[in-house]
Amino acid sequence: MACNSSTCNSSGCYKGYEEEEQPKPNTKAAVNGGNSCQNLCVKCKVNEPVCCGIGGENSRFCKDCFKNNLYGKFKQAVTYNAMITPPDKVLVAFSGGPSSRVVLQFVHEMQYKAQKNYDANKDKSLPVFGVGVAFIDESSTHSFTSQHIEKAIEDIRLIVSNLAPPSKELFVVPIESIFSSDGIDGKERLKELLDAVSDVTGKEDLLIHLRILLLQKIASENGYTRIVLGSCTSRIACHVISATVKGQGYSLSADIQYVDSRWEIPVVLPLRDCPAQELNTLCSLDGSLKVVELLNGPCSGINGLVSSFVKVLQEDNPSRECTIVRTAGKLTPFHFNRVPEIHDSNVPSATRRNQKRYTLKPNGSLSSDSFCPICNSPLKKSNFPSSLRSHGSQQNPDLFASACSSCQFQILPKDPSLMEEFLSLLPQQMITKAKHGDQGNFSLLR
Repeated sequence: MACNSSTCNSSGCYKGYEEEEQPKPNTKAAVNGGNSCQNLCVKCKVNEPVCCGIGGENSRFCKDCFKNNLYGKFKQAVTYNAMITPPDKVLVAFSGGPSSRVVLQFVHEMQYKAQKNYDANKDKSLPVFGVGVAFIDESSTHSFTSQHIEKAIEDIRLIVSNLAPPSKELFVVPIESIFSSDGIDGKERLKELLDAVSDVTGKEDLLIHLRILLLQKIASENGYTRIVLGSCTSRIACHVISATVKGQGYSLSADIQYVDSRWEIPVVLPLRDCPAQELNTLCSLDGSLKVVELLNGPCSGINGLVSSFVKVLQEDNPSRECTIVRTAGKLTPFHFNRVPEIHDSNVPSATRRNQKRYTLKPNGSLSSDSFCPICNSPLKKSNFPSSLRSHGSQQNPDLFASACSSCQFQILPKDPSLMEEFLSLLPQQMITKAKHGDQGNFSLLR
């Protein structure tokens, strides 16, 4: 029987079942034909759902709740890992795709709210973090028409300029500028370097390494303290499998954490918990999130195969990508997978407490004193047999020996006589690391 007491916890009382059978009517639903609450947003219970998360029918959201849910994941990652603090200058890597577009919008919204709080605060004690945007033009490595490239760059400039104040500086930098300031010499050198790599996967990976080096260069020259990448759950899931296939199991945990401080400028991944499916849905629902057609061609080799494989897995089970990343996240991270400790008095005490709470403990992380001069992956030298270390030429015996196994077999030339020429084509940052070995790595860690 049912009772009238609101505090009754009797197992025989069926009052709760009666309430479930007779849900509260919704005015908007009644107007549309008396639909039940099952046809409403699972969060606000007011608006009609327009999309589903990766949970399928159990995660049907309206437009506003869907965006708030994604923003909540982003904000939680930023807050728990102290990715962005008031004194920071943040450089957002923008490719024009849905992931980078969403991360740019979310960082902008954080900055906009911080600016409003700053204007409303009388003592002006907390500064507003700065935001810049960097677009790496890789058109020299692809066969695109000049009109296509100019149109894409113009669209990117329009996207950044249309963002509300504070204003954001945009850097459009060609990939070949990693070699020199002379565009012509840089293009020729980049072409020679890529032609020297016979493996298709090796060429793609080398371009990725050059891209992050160029982002580091832009950030360092312009005073930025963080680099924000739009790497999402789907992208990281593909990297987990491809890195395993390439023999990068030891360094895998370094690449999939929220924070990567092995570089001079720390790199952060605030969209680590956001699948590409949800980011694409948000861009299609929100007309203000304009996406620029990607200038990069589809992946091939191992990267392309893995991407196709993960796509098939995702079609079979929409949560498969999250499962891959969550499983890989159980790997022990490295000591540099955290933001350097904050001592600035301008940083709120709550932020410093958060960082101290979530920072890695020395006994809970791996330590590595040497890094690959090509991809900057942490190395475990005991894994390299002496036969591999003696592969390098007499003039440059260190490059092959100091590289990781993936770079050895996919990027570096197989013929030892070609090692000298290959070394001369590398950017100065890689050449310096190859020549100075671990000393260069220690300077980066400092």
